[in-house]
Amino acid sequence: MRYQTVLLDLDGTITDSGPGIMGGVRYALEKHGMEVPGEEELRTFIGPPLKEQFRDFCGITDSEAAEMVSSYREYYGERGIFENRLYEGVIQLLKRLKDAGITVAMATSKPEKYAVQIAEYFGIAEHFAFIGGALMDGRRTAKKEVIEYVLASCGVDDREAVIMVGDRQYDIEGAKAAGIHSMGVLYGYGSEKELEGAGPDYIAATPEEAGEILV
Repeated sequence: MRYQTVLLDLDGTITDSGPGIMGGVRYALEKHGMEVPGEEELRTFIGPPLKEQFRDFCGITDSEAAEMVSSYREYYGERGIFENRLYEGVIQLLKRLKDAGITVAMATSKPEKYAVQIAEYFGIAEHFAFIGGALMDGRRTAKKEVIEYVLASCGVDDREAVIMVGDRQYDIEGAKAAGIHSMGVLYGYGSEKELEGAGPDYIAATPEEAGEILV
């Protein structure tokens, strides 16, 4: 078996979290008197760290972006977190990896507090050896930082036997920066062009195809 440890992104890889995230972004923009864009632009908020995305998208300072994130959480923590669904085939993928003796961990730029809540809500927490994410104060949001944190928490030393699976370029770039392998998935929020441009080791169209490659 080539991979002993598989790291899975959450948004766009395990769950279709777009409605809740976009709802939270709309809420924050409206609260701060900013124009709300169409869905295509709102989708850019799914995946990358929110503070940086608010900062770059709105052309505001880091401190103003942090206020936007706080407003976003007013909505997301109450409603948005559950405006979410598991992708078809994900539970089967998790079971397949676990049955093969592979260590499965979550590595997400979403706050770890929310990631744990979501995993428990959907009844999939038991499939993960560890669930790692960002801190609520805005630290540890870059994907490489999250990956390093998860690997350290799992006691992983052999990086040649680790692969990161995600739907956005940030997952692939973070994996490369951490010196591990990567797989892009096409059923999430990143386009094929985006993923191919990041240069993953593999691209899978479905969770089933991902399982065929990984096991």
